[in-house]
Amino acid sequence: MGPKHRISVRRCATDRALGTLFFLICLVLPASTSYGEVPEALRYCPVYQLPEKLDLCGEPVPLSNPDVWERLDREFLVAVYDHAQVFLWLRRSSRFFPLIEKELRARSLPDDIKYLAVAESALIPQIRSYKGALGCWQFIKPTAERYGLRSNVLFEDRLDFERATQAALSYLSDLHEQFDSWPLAMAAYNCGEQRIEKEINEQGEKNYWRLDLPPETERYIFRILAAKLILSDPEKYGYCLLDPRAQYEPVEWEKVQVNFDESVHIRTVAQACGTYFKAIKDLNPEIKGYYFPQGTHEIRIPKGSGKDFAKFYREYKKEAREEKYQVHVVREGENLTMIADRFGVSVDSLRKWNGLSKNVIRPGQKLRVY
Repeated sequence: MGPKHRISVRRCATDRALGTLFFLICLVLPASTSYGEVPEALRYCPVYQLPEKLDLCGEPVPLSNPDVWERLDREFLVAVYDHAQVFLWLRRSSRFFPLIEKELRARSLPDDIKYLAVAESALIPQIRSYKGALGCWQFIKPTAERYGLRSNVLFEDRLDFERATQAALSYLSDLHEQFDSWPLAMAAYNCGEQRIEKEINEQGEKNYWRLDLPPETERYIFRILAAKLILSDPEKYGYCLLDPRAQYEPVEWEKVQVNFDESVHIRTVAQACGTYFKAIKDLNPEIKGYYFPQGTHEIRIPKGSGKDFAKFYREYKKEAREEKYQVHVVREGENLTMIADRFGVSVDSLRKWNGLSKNVIRPGQKLRVY
């Protein structure tokens, strides 16, 4: 590390520390304390200015428009002084941005799209909104299903970051083709293409920066821009991750294709990989419950465990069949489908485990569930 870099690191660390101390002192000093009584070193609060020029996905942002400038200034200030949030953005970005960037390059899409995920979810993979949107890309169920994401009693692909990223980029590509503008495409991602079409037709205006849109959507693009400004040059705004360990590392895994002739407990797969239940569940968050459903699946397992997976899986599967099983006593009004959904297994597996030739069961009947 050269002298110039050390100075930069010290300066950004000092700026951040002084800024934080300033706000803390303001909280604890008595109201009667005059400005002159505050130590000179604590009077300093860094003030960050917006750049003179800025673009979003290669399209210029009209900062000469006072309304646009003020709206961006608001979101930028809210974000840049939220120290904890920005540090979490930086930490998470090292885990999630590489996969997004890889997909963007493969599709020849603008790199700025990755900041949309920050505005949507702060890169929290299992976040859920009060409206039911789910995952890093905050898909609602109808849109998720339209782009091939499963959302049912067995699977929730919105929690699968890889699949959800592919679906989100496909959706954004379609929106850009429809509106021929990345700001409009991103706005439509937020409030729906039908709403954007309606506002364009009603207002006779196709320029995003001149449209009157719902408050959340109006703020949305500026939140994306604020994330871009900060994360593309964090040291400029006093954020330095000096310790490489402060960044969250990408999770390493490999995929194996398996054909389960019946539902298989996640624990059995974990044992075959030499790991534990949560490790496999975290790698395959789209799986609901405790079982991989019957059928052919491409599953993620810890890197390096794929070579001998098939051999160990056969051994542990045999042992698992010999382990204790759960007994479910059928209640009034229950059927095999309801019981299968409850335990995250298939109806066929229930029938096989219990020697049932039909789906007929009766209250009080005892069923084995492995």
